[in-house]
Amino acid sequence: MAVVSTYLNFARETEAAFNFYKEVFGTDFIEGVHRYGDMPPSDEFPPAAEEDKGLIMNMTLPIVGGHLLMGSDCPVTMGFDVNIGNNTHISLHLDSKEEVQKYFNSLAEDGKITMELQDMFWGDYYGSCTDKFGIQWMFHCPSGK
Repeated sequence: MAVVSTYLNFARETEAAFNFYKEVFGTDFIEGVHRYGDMPPSDEFPPAAEEDKGLIMNMTLPIVGGHLLMGSDCPVTMGFDVNIGNNTHISLHLDSKEEVQKYFNSLAEDGKITMELQDMFWGDYYGSCTDKFGIQWMFHCPSGK
């Protein structure tokens, strides 16, 4: 079943922010808390600096009405520059690669592809883009679908 979530990026405060949101909404994290130190080494993703290994790569918190709040740390040491305005994405969790490709292609048209669609180490087919209006989108589905 397709789901839409909001994805938040922080410089180094994701864990503190999400613990605050957890208290506010009275819910608990789902799908585990993934840290940069857990990421397997690859040519595409260099290993995290020692001071970044404990930072959040991804975490998910259900809030209200089935909506998911997701987030990650995006430290400068990894080439990120988080500012108000580039720290929020609409994240589409879809049922098939065909669905992902359809929406990705439409939203990326006249915009900017920030990560080409590809199978990722965490098991998703994933990509991201910024549409022609400056809105940032993330696309996911299980790799095998």
